[in-house]
Amino acid sequence: MTQIIEVGVPDIGDFKDVEVIEVLVKPGDRVEAESSLVTLESDKASMEIPSPRAGMVRELRIKVGDKVAEGSLILMLEADEATAVPQKVPPEPFAAAAAPAPTAKSPAGAVDVQTEVLVLGGGPGGYTAAFRAADLGKKVVLVERYPNLGGVCLNVGCIPSKALLHAARVITEAEEMAAHGIAFGKPAVDIGKLRGWKEAVIGRLTKGLAGLAKQRKVQVVQGVGRFESAGTIAVTGTDGKATRVGFEACIIAAGSSVARIPGFPYDDPRLIDSTGALALADIPQRLLVIGGGIIGLEMACVYDALGSKVTVVELMNQLIPGADADLVKPLAKRIERRYEKIYLGTKVTKLEAKPDGLYATLEGEGAPGMAERYDRVLLAAGRRPNGREIAAEKAGVAVDERGFIPVDAQQRTRVPHIYAIGDVCGEPMLAHKATHEAKVAAEVIAGHKAAFDAMTIPSVAYTDPELAWMGLTETEAKKQGVAYEKASFPWAASGRALSIGRDEGATKLLYDPGTRRILGAGIVGVNAGELIAELVLALELGADMEDIGLTIHPHPTLSETSNFAAELAQGTITDLYLPKKK
Repeated sequence: MTQIIEVGVPDIGDFKDVEVIEVLVKPGDRVEAESSLVTLESDKASMEIPSPRAGMVRELRIKVGDKVAEGSLILMLEADEATAVPQKVPPEPFAAAAAPAPTAKSPAGAVDVQTEVLVLGGGPGGYTAAFRAADLGKKVVLVERYPNLGGVCLNVGCIPSKALLHAARVITEAEEMAAHGIAFGKPAVDIGKLRGWKEAVIGRLTKGLAGLAKQRKVQVVQGVGRFESAGTIAVTGTDGKATRVGFEACIIAAGSSVARIPGFPYDDPRLIDSTGALALADIPQRLLVIGGGIIGLEMACVYDALGSKVTVVELMNQLIPGADADLVKPLAKRIERRYEKIYLGTKVTKLEAKPDGLYATLEGEGAPGMAERYDRVLLAAGRRPNGREIAAEKAGVAVDERGFIPVDAQQRTRVPHIYAIGDVCGEPMLAHKATHEAKVAAEVIAGHKAAFDAMTIPSVAYTDPELAWMGLTETEAKKQGVAYEKASFPWAASGRALSIGRDEGATKLLYDPGTRRILGAGIVGVNAGELIAELVLALELGADMEDIGLTIHPHPTLSETSNFAAELAQGTITDLYLPKKK
């Protein structure tokens, strides 16, 4: 049996006239108990109002822009029998704002620096937050542990890896041109000069960031920052001296660190992480890469091109587990020919240091029966957030069991004047996610109405070939029971791909069977990372297959493979023959 009930705004503390910023349901929608109905926003926080019962929405009684308070009628619900649940305590952001919470008062003792906004961490998210807050008129202090701004990404991550991947691509392209009549001699790798070029790239960017900070009058304090209270952070420099910084608002952009496997000989310099791999100390004869994800395979590409014999061990049954298997296949096929060995569904159970190398014992299908010797071992088994490294508890900031800091759509933590962005506040751990979250946090602090509501965050593996995807993957669609259709265009039919000798790629679109709007996309092939942005925009704009198929792309380009895939979906393609359906 069912009954019609009124669903109203529950107890939200002392808040009155709270604005409705989003209505998440419509008449006819089926909702479950505790699923979100609307989003409200005050001047201090935002929250989603849950349904007290499961049932069907009969009638909405509010709209975006309305002002509501406790007891205001939201909707009429045809509730299922016996689905009532106790009303929950308001979600964390409102509870923190309504109940006594840590404030930005400093503890006893004077601070060395007082500022309006303190940003903890100078990576892409951190410096973006600092610069945006300064542009909005705030006095800003930026705390960074490295001598130069840029964090892990710029100093020992994204940027130096792309420089070395470019060098690797030049080497492999030169090798492969021999099959087309142009043969070069074996490359003479001056590792010192290559390392110097990589450092020069980093230097140009860090110098630019320092200039931008100076132009905006952002004060940079070097050292490791940890909270003393909800209004003070102590920054310990390389000399051991602490600088106490007081703040009115704080943005945590503390990033992430390499995840470690217990029991490995971490005091042996031959066991390296991504930072060690990018240091390019030497070119090992045999390299074992533990982890077949994006970081591990990017570094494998570099060292393979430079002359190392590479072995990859991946715990899952697929390389780059987050991507669809059909997109990974062309990459796997190419590197299987180049690498010494790839072990899937396999783990390293023991790593022993001996004078002549590191001996790895593997366990899994196809694993060798005895320990194998390697000159270096690269640990690329993932990253962990740094939420537990900053004494967040002293500020009252919640940190979950994995080290992530929960935030709302405005990037607020449970402490209303402290925000978190980037790797430390949740997956995916990507710089381009962090920079967008950074602007939201800075704008909210400055009094603007802003929220992080991206429909998708694209992922890219800068391997050879590259892999890029966005939106819904086939794996996710099947798991979630989402209806979809797909169109996949093979690059073997692309004139541009054939002309550069790289026809192994493919461009795949997933779309809704009814509306034909794009749901997701994946690309494998040269420059896939550059091509995916068009499809991200298509998703954000709600484009359908006709929109993409009728958009004129330049010819011959790899970008037109998205157009061809949409034409496949529409049944209008002429670059492939589609047998008529009987």
